[in-house]
Amino acid sequence: MTESIWYDEDSIKLEDLNALHKDTVCELLGIEITEVGSNFIRGTMPADKRTYQPMGLVHGGANVVLAETLGSIAANLVVDTSKYYCVGQEVNANHVRGVRKGLLVGTAFLVYKGRTSQVWDIRLEDERGKLSCISRLTMAVVKHSKPS
Repeated sequence: MTESIWYDEDSIKLEDLNALHKDTVCELLGIEITEVGSNFIRGTMPADKRTYQPMGLVHGGANVVLAETLGSIAANLVVDTSKYYCVGQEVNANHVRGVRKGLLVGTAFLVYKGRTSQVWDIRLEDERGKLSCISRLTMAVVKHSKPS
């Protein structure tokens, strides 16, 4: 069994993570967090009119929103959020297969955890498990400033 990477694994609840999406682009695109394992986070996004580009394929930007959402949530679950928060520094994506229908499934894995940064790999697959997009996300770990 893989050791957990999460700061406070017992406090992680899917309903709380999904509640963060209210009134955001994630809600607009239908992104949902579906699973948190000991060393990964998984979520879905529908391939539908909300996520399509004009050619009827999932828009590359929508892929990036799903990837960055998964990595950002995961990054903040790794740190003590009473002391730190994580924000995106850089994201890239290679779109390798178009998706026209169904559900995209994204899974984020921690590649590197440092004192001031984290690196995440996020794989997006179609419902058949075929790779659609591979993304890498670098997150800055920022200490909360003390009130003056």
